Amino acid sequence: MPGKTTKYYNSGTAAANKSLEKKREYQREYNKTDKAKKHRAECNAGRRELGLKKGDKRDASHTKSGKMVAENRVSNRRRNGSDGKSTKK
Repeated sequence: MPGKTTKYYNSGTAAANKSLEKKREYQREYNKTDKAKKHRAECNAGRRELGLKKGDKRDASHTKSGKMVAENRVSNRRRNGSDGKSTKK
């Protein structure tokens, strides 16, 4: 079940399309920063250490102590209010 923002972006109105493009533009710029690159590298290294491959049914879940553990994808994504069924496109 998509959230309010996703529903808005998917509505197809001119305002929604403009907002979505603005968000994507910001995200493209943010992903180029050193901070974002370092974060991605740490996450990728953690997945390698856990032996998680693309398409695995488990996620690299961050514990409260900062440690990474392999956890069922649905359980990990359900935490904090998500329905757990969304996947990255």
